[in-house]
Amino acid sequence: MIGWVTIGVLVLVLIAGCSGDKAKELLETAEFEERQMNLPHAQQLYEDVIRLYPSSQEAETARARLAALNR
Repeated sequence: MIGWVTIGVLVLVLIAGCSGDKAKELLETAEFEERQMNLPHAQQLYEDVIRLYPSSQEAETARARLAALNR
């Protein structure tokens, strides 16, 4: 019984860790696209960060970048 609980906790930790990494990777890709002046793709990626990870620090950064792009 304890073995299954341990496995379950490990799976949850891995899932939680991966989602944070995914938000960071997506944001970094958006920033790269912005630097490459591929602004439509950068904007779409920023919107994806906000949609998929709305309460993350990465979403806050994405909102700020979208606001700057839309000026």
